Amino acid sequence: MLEVRNLCVHHGRAQLLFDVSFTAEAGEVLVLVGRNGAGKSTTMKAIMGLLPDVTGEVRFDGALIAGLTAHDIARRGLGYVPEDRRIFTDLTVAENLEVGRQPSRANVNDAPRWTIERVCELFPKLAEMLDRPGGHMSGGEQQMLTIARTLMGNPKAILLDEPSEGLAPIVVAHIAKSVHALKREGLCVILSEQNLRFARAIADRAVVIDRGSVKFSGRFAELEADPALRDQYLAL
Repeated sequence: MLEVRNLCVHHGRAQLLFDVSFTAEAGEVLVLVGRNGAGKSTTMKAIMGLLPDVTGEVRFDGALIAGLTAHDIARRGLGYVPEDRRIFTDLTVAENLEVGRQPSRANVNDAPRWTIERVCELFPKLAEMLDRPGGHMSGGEQQMLTIARTLMGNPKAILLDEPSEGLAPIVVAHIAKSVHALKREGLCVILSEQNLRFARAIADRAVVIDRGSVKFSGRFAELEADPALRDQYLAL
């Protein structure tokens, strides 16, 4: 579903990513793990077309998307949940969800069809506050809204950037349950994460990124079974 090859990112004279490569499949949860500042969020933004100085190859559902604008990439069916959520605080929950709605598109017509009713089944808390302004929600509620709004675009794959950051354990557990539900829908889920407990609960495979380079790619269980890798790159 997603193939990243030799992804490099520069910011002025500084290089932030060095030949990052990995793949992710439909119905799979892939987690990018590593310390804060390792390059996880930069990788997400580069894939989504949000950074200016990027080289390498990114293919989504077989099509080359490197070089496209972020809105063109989104229209092809790749959803993105940013770390800072970026909900519309003056709009209600229902209005935020409507903003994310996408019409049927020929190239993603086999994607699950998400409606306000369906995303409220995934996040029942949202059903109780459809008329509430986004600015009057807790951080955890805003995170649920951001994921739900992205699903309203009917993506084939979704990028989640640090979805558990700053959230209460009960909210993190609910988001983990929701990620499992998305996997059962056949979505490809790629997330960046520092919370190893959360990552362990949802991930099929892991890619360890450190100082802008991939240090490991494989089953999450293999990563945890290697003390040297775990202690060197995941001592968070």
